[in-house]
Amino acid sequence: MAKTSAIEKNKRRRKLAKQFEAKRAALKAQQRDQSLSREDRFRATLKLTELPRNSSKTRVRNRCELTGRPRGYYRKLKLSRVALRDLASVGLIPGMVKSSW
Repeated sequence: MAKTSAIEKNKRRRKLAKQFEAKRAALKAQQRDQSLSREDRFRATLKLTELPRNSSKTRVRNRCELTGRPRGYYRKLKLSRVALRDLASVGLIPGMVKSSW
């Protein structure tokens, strides 16, 4: 189980990223727009740097929904490999069977 503080920090990052998503996208579009003057694009860059760092989507870490484990994460299931194996062994995931030979 991951530290509770790490899990909560990641939840705050997800919330901030969602909150500033539209504003960040608009500023990035201005930044890339070649039809605008260089000063306007630079102003957009400065405004982008004023936004909170944790509002960036790249700062969010994929973590297991059950354990908070950051590694061995399956995006489709939102679970780590360890939690996936435990749930599959108990039979809680439909259609998944633990193989043995």
